[in-house]
Amino acid sequence: MANGPYREFIARLALLFEKYPDLISTTLSNIFTMRLIGNKTHGDLAEIAIAEFINQYMYDFRSIHMGKDLYRAKTREEDIKIINEITSEEFPVSLKAYGDGPLQLSTDKESRMFSLLVRGPDEISSKKKIADILQNPAFSGFYEMNVLPLIYNENERKCNMLVFDFLKASESIARIAKESIGKGRKHPVYRFYDSCGGYICEVRYGDAAANALQRGLWTHTKNGIKYFTSVTNGWIDYSHNHVLVMLFSHALVSSRVGHEKALDKIKEDIDSLRKKSGAGTK
Repeated sequence: MANGPYREFIARLALLFEKYPDLISTTLSNIFTMRLIGNKTHGDLAEIAIAEFINQYMYDFRSIHMGKDLYRAKTREEDIKIINEITSEEFPVSLKAYGDGPLQLSTDKESRMFSLLVRGPDEISSKKKIADILQNPAFSGFYEMNVLPLIYNENERKCNMLVFDFLKASESIARIAKESIGKGRKHPVYRFYDSCGGYICEVRYGDAAANALQRGLWTHTKNGIKYFTSVTNGWIDYSHNHVLVMLFSHALVSSRVGHEKALDKIKEDIDSLRKKSGAGTK
């Protein structure tokens, strides 16, 4: 989290959650309810949900959902684009909806990071060599990634917005080690540690034999927690909204006329929530 405009946005988002916790609790509950429909459904719907949340409740920011049909044309990871209405600055954001554990921070389809590391020694602790690696074009995106992870613990029905601080992480790397840990692991991982031996992140799924969308930079929300900032100020409870599932099922077998009427009612409800909380108004 080094990007200036993104840092400002996250600070404003955290302030909004602090003042109106019910708004984000409702939204996250609705997002994670989508896991009742399918294990991966919530991830795609989180993108349009968070984009709409910004448009409805953050008056000085505007958001655009980029859509999956643009994926191949994208030059960087981008699920939503956010525009600061005051400064006119625009920046991309990558949404991640993961369980409380391994978290992919970026996709490296061409395996540039892994290819760079595999050419070096199995362990690196020289500050200069580490700096050279991080300054290499293969790691050029390390300081530019605006990743917004929605993390959930399904067993305890709680969730969190944990933003990885790339700048703090990069400044703390003291050792890079090649490791082969885990049953059935086909590829080694390169793990990054701080001066106290604490885990920071790792580059995994390296060569062409691996899934291109899994290659890249990963971390672990439990093991690397000190390199995260909680936008929601800690874990918050969420509940399943079974009425939402019923709404989806009925919407899929109803006409556009019915959708328009339902949308009018939902817009009225959003207006009511906005007026009641005071969010989204100047």
